[in-house]
Formats: sequence, structure tokens, C-alpha cells
Amino acid sequence: MDVLVQLEQRLDSLAPAERKLARAILADPEIVVASTIAELAQRCATSQATVVRFCRAAGFDGYKSFRLAVASARSREAEALSYLRVSDAEIAADDDVPSLVAKVAYQQMRAIEETAQHIDAAALDHVAHALGAAERVDIYGGGSSGLAAADLHQKLTRLDIASSCFVDPHLALTAAGLANKARVAVAFSHSGRTQETVAFLTAAGQHGGTTVAVTNAPSSPVAQAAQILLPTHAREPERRSGAIASRMAQLAVVDYLVVRMLQADVEHLAEPLQRTREAVQALRLDEEFRQ
Repeated sequence: MDVLVQLEQRLDSLAPAERKLARAILADPEIVVASTIAELAQRCATSQATVVRFCRAAGFDGYKSFRLAVASARSREAEALSYLRVSDAEIAADDDVPSLVAKVAYQQMRAIEETAQHIDAAALDHVAHALGAAERVDIYGGGSSGLAAADLHQKLTRLDIASSCFVDPHLALTAAGLANKARVAVAFSHSGRTQETVAFLTAAGQHGGTTVAVTNAPSSPVAQAAQILLPTHAREPERRSGAIASRMAQLAVVDYLVVRMLQADVEHLAEPLQRTREAVQALRLDEEFRQ
């Protein structure tokens, strides 16, 4: 896994001083590559002991191995960026349009690739089967995570699986209060710290529903509130107007689930898919009109 994605995922489990150091590194990974442990501690206004504790908390045996991992990640990033003909991944205010497009494309491609490489296959299979067998699926995502929630709802509707997608947390909690063993609750949250999402999963679980979290933070409150975790692996650029990498990672997970459902029960699900396709066909312009 990209060490910087891994670091972002572990933010919630770090002590305050270590979290501050992690955020400084995520904002500018080059400070690790260019610094000794003493120089990094000085730049980040912390102690060398804190840096050592941070490296171990991040899953490394010391600063040397962490520094090598960051350098390796930056090298792979530079190679990928060279293909897109840009020098770095961070979006700058003075980027021209081709550079801007290339950098956004890189962020999206990296999120999909990292998520695909590290998907939990057993958990994905479990969730796909649970969705296929569910009496009803309740889906919630706050803010930009609601886009992935809506996408899953749309796809389940086409497969004739009863589902609801909530944008109002009060309605989501109402549905969660009606959960039972035959229902599944799916929540999307990139940060894993959305209070309403935690409440939704907790309530659904308390009433017997199968609960699923799609989040970029495996140790977060949202992840802990769910019975099944489907982690994404996305690192957002520092300069952004909204979700970029996180949205693409979440949408990829939705596609993995739906395709797995079709693969597991194609005979049953192919018919509603075809019927829904035919249902909207009348809204498409015919060839004669387009000519």
C-alpha cells in the first residue's frame, strides 16, 4: 500500500502529537525524503522521540524504513506523473488546463488502483451476497459520500432489490430503527468521523440489521460501528473544491459489489436489468431524429 495512503488511514489511531506530525508529512512528503530524523523533528517543531514513536505507530520499525517507504512512494508517483506529463500531483493555483486535467486524472486513477489492490475480497463477497438476499437495503452517505450512496441505490433498483437512499439523517435514523435481520444498512464516509453516519449504523445494528461501512479510515468510529468493513484507499490532494479521489474510490467499490452480485446470480438478476433497460428506451431519441 502507498505509505501516504496508509498514513492517512491511520490518523485516527495516532496520538495528538503524532497526528500533527502525520498531517505535516501528508501536506509535504518531501520533508521526509530531504530530512534526517533530527531535521524532520526540528521542521515539525517536535522531538526525535516523537518521530520514532510516530514511525512505529505507522507500522514501521524506525525512521529509516519509513523514510525509504516515503521515497519509494514518491518515486512511483513521479513515474506515473511523467506519463501524464506533469511534475507533481498537487493542484496549484497557476496550473494551466492540461496540467489541471492531468493531475485530477492522476488522483482518480491512483484512488481506483489502490482500492482495487487492497480490497478485502472476503468482505466484498460477503456484502454482495447479503445485498442480493436482503429484504431491503437502506443506504446513507453525508455530503459528497451521498453520491456513492445514490449510485448504489440506482444500481440496486435496476436489479429489483428494494432500497432507499437517504440524504436526511433523521429519515436515515428512522429507517435504521426499523431494521431487522432481513435488512442491510450500508453507509459511506471517507473520513469515518461523520456523527450521523455512526448513529445510522449503530441504530441499524442494534435492531438486528447487517451493517456495512465503506470508509477510508479503518480505525474510525464509522468503521467500528459496522459489522463489515469495505475500506477505500484514497488520498485527497491538498487543494480541492470537493471530493475527488475519495468519490472515485467509493464508486469503484459500488461497481465491485454490483458486478459480483450479477456474477453470483446472473440468471435471476439479468431479467430485471433487461426490463429496466427497456423501460427507459422510449425516452431515447431514435436514429432518424439524431440524423
